[in-house]
Amino acid sequence: MSSQEIREKFLEFFESKGHTRVPSSPLVPHGDPTLLFTNAGMVQFKDVFLGAKKLPYTRAVTAQKCVRAGGKHNDLESVGKTARHHTFFEMLGNFSFGDYFKREAIAYAWEFLTEVLGLPKDKLWVTIYLDDEEAFQLWQEVTGIPAHRIVRLGEKDNFWSMGDTGPCGPCSEIFIDRGEEERCDAPECGIGKCDCDRWRELWNLVFMQFNRDEKGNLTPLPKPSIDTGMGLERMATVMQGVYSNYDTDLLRPIISSVEEKTGQRYFGDERGFPFRVIADHIRACTFLISDGVLPSNEGRGYVLRRILRRAVRFCKVLGLERPFLYELVPTVVSLMGDAYPEIVNMQEYVQKAIKAEEEKFLETLNEGIKLVYGIINDLKNKGATIINGEDVFRLYDTYGFPLDLTEDIANEHGLKVDRDGFNRAMDRQREKAKAARLETLRDGLSEIAKEQLDEIPPTVFTGYNNLVDTGRVVALIHDGELVDTFNNKGEIQIVLDKTPFYGESGGQVGDTGYLEDDEVFMRVENTIKTPDGKIIHIGVTEKGTISLNQELKARVHQEKRRATARNHTATHLLHKALKEVLGEHVKQSGSLVEPDRLRFDFSHFTGLTNEEIKRVEDIVNTKILENLPVEIYLTTAQKAIQEGAVALFGEKYGETVRVVKIGDFSKELCGGTHVNRTGELGLFKIIGEGSIGAGLRRIEAVTGKGVLNELSKIERQLDVISDILKVKPEDIENRVKELLENIKLRERELSSLQSQLSNIKINELVKNAERINGSAIICAKVDALNMDNLREMADIAKGKIDSGVIILGSVIEDRVNFVVMVSDDLIKKNIHAGKIVKEVAAAVGGGGGGRENMAQAGGKDIQKINSALEKGKELVKALLG
Repeated sequence: MSSQEIREKFLEFFESKGHTRVPSSPLVPHGDPTLLFTNAGMVQFKDVFLGAKKLPYTRAVTAQKCVRAGGKHNDLESVGKTARHHTFFEMLGNFSFGDYFKREAIAYAWEFLTEVLGLPKDKLWVTIYLDDEEAFQLWQEVTGIPAHRIVRLGEKDNFWSMGDTGPCGPCSEIFIDRGEEERCDAPECGIGKCDCDRWRELWNLVFMQFNRDEKGNLTPLPKPSIDTGMGLERMATVMQGVYSNYDTDLLRPIISSVEEKTGQRYFGDERGFPFRVIADHIRACTFLISDGVLPSNEGRGYVLRRILRRAVRFCKVLGLERPFLYELVPTVVSLMGDAYPEIVNMQEYVQKAIKAEEEKFLETLNEGIKLVYGIINDLKNKGATIINGEDVFRLYDTYGFPLDLTEDIANEHGLKVDRDGFNRAMDRQREKAKAARLETLRDGLSEIAKEQLDEIPPTVFTGYNNLVDTGRVVALIHDGELVDTFNNKGEIQIVLDKTPFYGESGGQVGDTGYLEDDEVFMRVENTIKTPDGKIIHIGVTEKGTISLNQELKARVHQEKRRATARNHTATHLLHKALKEVLGEHVKQSGSLVEPDRLRFDFSHFTGLTNEEIKRVEDIVNTKILENLPVEIYLTTAQKAIQEGAVALFGEKYGETVRVVKIGDFSKELCGGTHVNRTGELGLFKIIGEGSIGAGLRRIEAVTGKGVLNELSKIERQLDVISDILKVKPEDIENRVKELLENIKLRERELSSLQSQLSNIKINELVKNAERINGSAIICAKVDALNMDNLREMADIAKGKIDSGVIILGSVIEDRVNFVVMVSDDLIKKNIHAGKIVKEVAAAVGGGGGGRENMAQAGGKDIQKINSALEKGKELVKALLG
């Protein structure tokens, strides 16, 4: 029975039992920033089980795509080593939300396995929680399974919890006995006694019947529920009569594609390990990228990067030195596209993303592997078995070589990695960075003063609607110390009990303005917000004495605040527009909102085309012209996310959050300041777009007067260019094209002249060449425009001699460059260009290499070019003699 048939029969069976077929949820859990990936079928029903959400149905059935490669559920290290562990897998599940319970769950499972799939009843075993007498009786009563095939296990194996507190309950797992031939060597081979593949777990039935409180007490739930999970890959092994998940129709075709493209044969033993890793990992990469995850250095993107790079490393083990994984995506799509059509629509995008990451990683992989092998060889020579954690950290920190890849290579050579040492080195680096940050805390605020401020309550921010307010001085900081009064002209930091000044946070810069009364005037140059909620006004006093408990009027610079608010609202419009133009994978990864401009960092692996930039601008400007209302309201984090508000992954939100809603176009959780209507932005213009790292892009833009300033600058530049070219602004384009054509023509003429001069120079060198045993030695410094020209001159020389060695050197762009060529007859005498060029380059502090007949190198010491050439000539003489 094919996997497609198993999946469909499961869904149809439970539909016939009154269950609603619910589509798989994305791998990125919607509304749950605490969970890395969807790792079980119940994830999309979590709020239902917690009682926070109601559905129009009480029974559901799903085929859920899952990833377990990070956090508590992490099977990455086991992938490819066992027959059944994966990063990506499918979980078939049926659910009851306060409807049926144990009896029906057991009956449905038994009926499906024995009657629909036709599994032999005498081969099925079950486990139960050791104290679950009800399940023990029901299994015998409902299915007729004998008591000796019901195994009692403890809490670790057969009691399920959603967390430390909340819904929980006993569970019951169904196993199939695959026969005596699969028995392991353990003295007691059996369920709960060993982990061999004779006993294949098929299905887990969770009986959610208790609520656990903070003290660990269990209280019966008023409406017990059912949550089950059956691994499709494991069931396919049984139905298809194969030993390993990798031999099923879900994974074997991918392995066959790898065989076909590499020319290597797959074996089911340890020789097939690279094939299995690649097959598993390409499925995970395809589905994760389709669901909006891109490789990065943090969070979900980091896990994806680890998976992808691990697969690239095993491609290299199979002899592939080029990007290859992306070529397997169509195979994954052909196998699973019918069940999950989203990967069909995203196929081209996924391939581009994977290829880009492969190309980037392959640049550094070779160097990293050389270093790892160097360390391993040293250890073996010393008889050691553990790679020092400091060495592993240096590979990671300096060369970007991942820890898990070092561990993989070490394991293949029977060595271990000092992971604790690696973690200590990592912790030291973090502590150093933290100490440096604390030592130079922004704008003179010392760590000592920060500690002294701990007793002061958070500042009340009143500046969403008011730009002027009165606050009481609760702290004065001067030279890193708390003081009671300050009567000097100079720098001071002040904390008020309440203020309209926005403290820098969430990417928005702090306000500027004034603190004053009849006797005091302080110019506020920046405002920052501490992690515990205190807003610190940083600036300079120009007159008066300031004391604790003094009342001061706080005035925010209105035009700067309004300009900042315009740009902050624009970031929300930009975020949504990018999603519409580029896809839902776009996620904010950072931002900066200032009065003069905005900067927005987001996940995307290729640069935006001019057309894409224009479409984004058009969408934002259209929403500005529609003059949409900007509504701001408070609600619970859970409700806001359920309503579709965008939240940043990893961001910690309190129970109450602030939602910024722009018409029906955008909705985000945000604590920043905004305009009342989009029309206040005036215009929006992107002024820059570029890469800030793998899979990350940055856009810079302006609004309002900033757009006018940008247009004025462009207009001035056009005027200057038109004056230089002596044409009207509207004729600049044609004039530039005309000039470029003239330049190309001159370059062709120059190249022709250069070739003629090169011929003359080479003819002279050939004529005067020294010869030993009939072979010419041409060794000289020449004037070359570039490396292509230098190689061309060497080619000309080689064509004019029957036998010999050519060594040409030239200074190109303040660097010495050499080309060495050797005639074919001398190669047979073991005279190779690569060996010669290394000796020559070493004399100028450089290096290089190449093939036997042609090699090139470079160096920095220009003054030694003649002595390097002389050294090369002497070497060739010795070889020819």
